[in-house]
Amino acid sequence: MSRKDLFSRALSLDPERLHFAAHSHHLWPDASFDGQVQAWVEANRFADRKWDLIFGEVVPRAQAEVARELNLPDPNTVVFAPNTHDLLLRVFSGVAHKPVRILSTDGEFHSFRRQGERWEEAGEALITRVPLEPFDTFEDRFVAAAQAGQDVGGGFDLIIVSQVFFRTGQVFGGVADLAALADPAGPWVIIDGYHGFMATPTDLAAVADRVFYLAGGYKYAMAGEGVCFLHAPGGYCPRPVITGWFAEFGDLAGPPGGVQYRGDAGRFWGATFDVTPLYRFNAVREMLDGAGLGTADVAAHARGLMQRFQGAVADGETGRLGEAELINPVTDDGARARFLAFRHDKAAGWKGRLLDAGVVTDVRDDVIRFGFGLYQDAADVERLIAVCKRVL
Repeated sequence: MSRKDLFSRALSLDPERLHFAAHSHHLWPDASFDGQVQAWVEANRFADRKWDLIFGEVVPRAQAEVARELNLPDPNTVVFAPNTHDLLLRVFSGVAHKPVRILSTDGEFHSFRRQGERWEEAGEALITRVPLEPFDTFEDRFVAAAQAGQDVGGGFDLIIVSQVFFRTGQVFGGVADLAALADPAGPWVIIDGYHGFMATPTDLAAVADRVFYLAGGYKYAMAGEGVCFLHAPGGYCPRPVITGWFAEFGDLAGPPGGVQYRGDAGRFWGATFDVTPLYRFNAVREMLDGAGLGTADVAAHARGLMQRFQGAVADGETGRLGEAELINPVTDDGARARFLAFRHDKAAGWKGRLLDAGVVTDVRDDVIRFGFGLYQDAADVERLIAVCKRVL
């Protein structure tokens, strides 16, 4: 079920390239070009009335699309920002005391990893990191640490964990267990869903009133940079200290004489931002609807391609790649990453050889990742297999 026709502009710019980094910088579909143009046209057509249109139509539509994708009961729990780091800072700022006690892992993306390390240096956070490996026991170990924290020294203020880990592609299945611990007084549970959103079907209905969910459109939502979002449960972090002036529009509440905040996710709004990415996101979602494609369909297509490539590696058809450890093999039809992660000390060198041969992948430390999506077909996988055999 390849849909190269939906990506004709991007594919035509480099027809010989094999882009197997759909998990990293996903190619943009033609619809995103149309959304980009629409943003320019409407900004100039409406000019001074632009923001009425943005908050009256564009933002609500994008909120509704996120809510539909995640099965959220209320679209008004969704707020947008240019990146997830901005939103993370706002949630962190709402913890009333310092140092903030955080439970997390040694496998989180750099937007939290670096910031967390700096918070520790500055004495603003105490972070307990549960090792990902051995991953067979990770979920039990992490949930146990979260539960134990409730009984020790007041427990954790924040629990931060990925839905799908960016480097290894492993999936965390203990969200409901963490949600059971969440409380407006702490801990607040933050799920980094960047490699889960529109990569694998995700239903948050049962935990939407207790967990934060961070993600964005750069990867599987195919909308490019600048369209990140936070789902924020009501009653949690009602008055973030880092706040933008957009958060003072709407139904406000707060202490007499104090700074007032919206009661919905709008309490996390920042300030003036580029709305073009929202147009791209809305256009891509409309494209998928028109094509009759949901996340489950795209994930199934990618799964089939991954199974063929995984089998070829196991059968020795891909040169030295067969010497690597496949960290996240396709084993069943359950939730999974949309990439295959192979660990080997030659991973960086392999990436370079493949790039020289016109194949785009990416490397995280000693892990080379191959990402799959709608703009690839079976013939592309066969070409990938042949290139791997030739150059690795």
